[in-house]
Amino acid sequence: MPQVLPTPTDTALLPTQKLDATAPAVSVCIANWNCVGLLRRCLESLFHHDQGVPFEVVVVDNASSDGAAEMVAAEFPQVALVRNAENRGFSIANNQAATLARGRYLFFLNNDTVVPPNTLRQFLDFAEANPSVGMVGPRLRGSDGAFQISYRRRPTLAALLHRVSLLRWTGLFRRAYYEYRRDSFDPNGVRPVEVLMGAAVFLPRAVFEDSGRWDEQYRFGGEDIDLSTQVGQRRPLVYVGSVEVVHYGRVSSRKNIGFAAPNVAIGYVRYFRKAGASPAALAVYKTLVTVDAPVQCVMKMVQGAVRYATGRRAKATKSWLAARGLWHFMRHELVRFWKA
Repeated sequence: MPQVLPTPTDTALLPTQKLDATAPAVSVCIANWNCVGLLRRCLESLFHHDQGVPFEVVVVDNASSDGAAEMVAAEFPQVALVRNAENRGFSIANNQAATLARGRYLFFLNNDTVVPPNTLRQFLDFAEANPSVGMVGPRLRGSDGAFQISYRRRPTLAALLHRVSLLRWTGLFRRAYYEYRRDSFDPNGVRPVEVLMGAAVFLPRAVFEDSGRWDEQYRFGGEDIDLSTQVGQRRPLVYVGSVEVVHYGRVSSRKNIGFAAPNVAIGYVRYFRKAGASPAALAVYKTLVTVDAPVQCVMKMVQGAVRYATGRRAKATKSWLAARGLWHFMRHELVRFWKA
């Protein structure tokens, strides 16, 4: 039986939306860019396993160059496919998918996931048993079987400053960082949370529309924090540990590191500005990140060389990918970072 949460005091009715009576209960919305193998595996998990509920899938492809859109058209003709002429970013693609979706509930799903049987049924049962809940997120498990951080607190500037190598050694912001990243996470149970990971979030269409949809100023990174914040202003966000999704995690971002790394940094700035950080605080943060980028780039290059020399070639590749992302950020995205 789905667990029922206490009804909050604020239960203001959301605007109603007329839907097609023949529409599926759930619309799965997937934004994709250059991950043909992962996307195929994700779609197979949805269509080859009984999900226990009528659903549809909408894929918006951001001008992939690896044949992902062609694969969807050929192998999954039941999918509603949108082909963008350029990479329009994660938020815009998700909004495009939501516009085409017909379901009462929207399930925004990363392309690097595998959805076990009956997952959509579990989400739907929980949502209908808890109509006051705004957004629901599952437990995320990596392909190695380990639990991944599936919810967090909202970030603070202090927490993010701990990631600046010039400050990390001082320990000045360590407590704030670990409270944000890890201290609050328990993979079991059902609980209200502040931020759900954007890899897999399930919510009523009316809540999504009422919360302003995905903010299209975010291209990649920070948009899940923003959506969680907007939904959470009116309704609770709930983590449900009994529902699980496999998440390969960072495979897509590492594959497209030159795009992902700078946009994550820019996304955090946009979030802090929107959350009310002062111009002075943001200027300090931007200065520290800018000065720190070449330091971290060199450190990652050296780390990669040491790992390679000691036979840890997979980890060396990760270090060099991080350095590549930092190099791209310094060469091409600093102006956009400072304008954010």
